[in-house]
Amino acid sequence: MKHRIVVLGAGYAGAYVAGNLARRLSPADTEITVVNAVPHFVQRQRLNQLAAGLEVDAPPLTDVFAGTGIRLRVARVTAVDPERQVVAVADAEGGGEVGYDTLLYALGSRVADLSVPGVAEHAFDVAGMPSALRLRERLESLDRQGGGGSVLVVGDGLTGIETATEVAEFRPGLSVALLARGEVGARLSPGARGHLRRACDRLGVTVLEHTGVEAVEAGRVRCGDGTVLASDATVWTAGFAVSPIAAAGGLEVTEQGQVIVDRTMRSVSHPNVYAVGDSVHVLGDSGRPLPMNCGSAGYTSRQAISAIVGRLTGREIAHVKLAYRYNAISLGRRDGILQLIDGAAQARPRYMGGRKVMRVKEFLQRGALWGTAHPTFGLPKRPRRLAAAPDAVAGRAAASAETPAA
Repeated sequence: MKHRIVVLGAGYAGAYVAGNLARRLSPADTEITVVNAVPHFVQRQRLNQLAAGLEVDAPPLTDVFAGTGIRLRVARVTAVDPERQVVAVADAEGGGEVGYDTLLYALGSRVADLSVPGVAEHAFDVAGMPSALRLRERLESLDRQGGGGSVLVVGDGLTGIETATEVAEFRPGLSVALLARGEVGARLSPGARGHLRRACDRLGVTVLEHTGVEAVEAGRVRCGDGTVLASDATVWTAGFAVSPIAAAGGLEVTEQGQVIVDRTMRSVSHPNVYAVGDSVHVLGDSGRPLPMNCGSAGYTSRQAISAIVGRLTGREIAHVKLAYRYNAISLGRRDGILQLIDGAAQARPRYMGGRKVMRVKEFLQRGALWGTAHPTFGLPKRPRRLAAAPDAVAGRAAASAETPAA
């Protein structure tokens, strides 16, 4: 009987791990199944561009996994039962269960409403393709009306900054405001914050700082200080949350629901479960938790690949660097900020800004898509056999010791 590897989620992390495992492990010993709610690959870090009106590729997962032998199950994950080693799913046929010997949990994150009334009913977001397309349709409608509709982006994080500047540049006929609970760009260096403010001024983005949101209503936002702001389209980017599925299934998680893992991305409570991307809580090399971003997805994915292949084939497990080194921020299509981060996760004094940075960000985004669509490029052509019968390997995984590579 083959060793069953099931990957939950086919975002940047899940799709990359699945493709790499398919190339590195012999299909004579293993079978890999990817469970994903939609049949195409979503470039999540470009959904703000999609919402603004740009065209963004969404290649079919059948194309992404072509030639790998990976089985794709288009279904929504509803529960995980790590004691029985099964995943419950729902699809057009009603769903069922998918059994596993090794599970990779990569369900990512979704928008967090922070318990603010009206967010679910009246706000848009760019955390998923359906919601980004819904916002795009609304912005197109406002543009067609030709009356200078108002767009209010709530959130002072990188997603809020990128969304506000993309919309303002692509749709100059709309009035765009960026509302922040604190200072916009507070985590950037002073020079980078100055660059950001100049970009907002150039694009006509009104910046409203130190303002909390009390409720989102149809056509307006009520602030904590009693101010009421008109808004034809309120975009909520004030935080992200993970799925409650891991916690409900009994995996050890943080208060926020992220799966707690060891240095090799293996669950501390269930040794045949691994987690990567936004779903995972792991301490980086700095001793601080890695943030939810695409860079972290890459590091945690590479570490999980090394750990799963190493344990199943009896080889050493190399320790991949887990670093948070920089933020690359787009400010429309012709400007950007590259902010370096130090070992204490603080902004370094120096930064880069301008069109060249935007090109770097574009290169990184295109590279992320290419790497996901070609997950086996450059890997050994000869897949590795399991070290023992699958049942023996699964049982030995819990006691396997991690050996850092030299």
